[in-house]
Amino acid sequence: MNISAALVKDLRERTGSGMMECKKALVEAGGDIEAAIELMRKSGLAKADKKSGRIAAEGRLAVKSSADGKSAVVVEINSETDFVAKNEDFIAFADLVAQTILASSAATLEEALALTLVGQADGDLAGGDASIDQNRKELVAKLGENINLRRFERYQSANGLVASYLHGTRIGVLVELVGGDEALGKDIAMHVAASKPVCVDESGVSVDLIAKEREIGLAQIEAEESEKSEDKRKPADLLQKIVDGKIKKFLGEITLLGQPFVKDDKQTVGALLKSKGATVARFARLEVGEGIEKEESNFADEVMAQAGLR
Repeated sequence: MNISAALVKDLRERTGSGMMECKKALVEAGGDIEAAIELMRKSGLAKADKKSGRIAAEGRLAVKSSADGKSAVVVEINSETDFVAKNEDFIAFADLVAQTILASSAATLEEALALTLVGQADGDLAGGDASIDQNRKELVAKLGENINLRRFERYQSANGLVASYLHGTRIGVLVELVGGDEALGKDIAMHVAASKPVCVDESGVSVDLIAKEREIGLAQIEAEESEKSEDKRKPADLLQKIVDGKIKKFLGEITLLGQPFVKDDKQTVGALLKSKGATVARFARLEVGEGIEKEESNFADEVMAQAGLR
């Protein structure tokens, strides 16, 4: 069957697929472009399922905030390579996912994946009423890599504001601030991005962790003291005070309120907040690929494999 170049071009524009793949689908569909799109969708979804087990540790974060500043969301969308993470379709998908989740009440990944993706055009490959997961699979088929919605955090504040900060595309932060203003919220979010606190204050640190740090600190000091002559060793009560100092320093390093403020290290974040009459209720910090064990690969081997030479 004779398939015109114009028809192939039209299908390519609508699907973003390669010329040969479009021509093959049109031949199989007898020149019917809608039938060809359906065939490509079915084939693409099958390919997406096969790619689902591949490690996706690259990607990008997207942040969206409500107009009133009372809610915000940060989402992590993963790909296998940084190259795909820079693709326009991937970026658009990440932004739409964030927008969709912000407007929803989804509390789990399963609920989020089932949401209808907002802001789709009628010509989108997955259709105007497709879910996030359906669109994800279509994108896998189109871009040729495993793509995942890995996680998200959505905050809504009843009596404060939710500040956000996106450092490039790889670190995203939300901060729920009570009191203060948007500028202070952004400063605190930037601090969280840079300093990686574990929790807001000491109440968020487990008793077991403090006990473990105390045990380690005491063991280190006792080891140092054991090398001294008996008459020069510090008394037990003094050793405990030294350990108390170590614990105080440890808590200052891991708690938001105890850390020196990145823009003015002469004061702690806690002191800054107090001077502004503000408190931090909670924060979330996401970093792309955090906690994912990446596969070590040889770039030359990857190229050879893709070329079918290995």
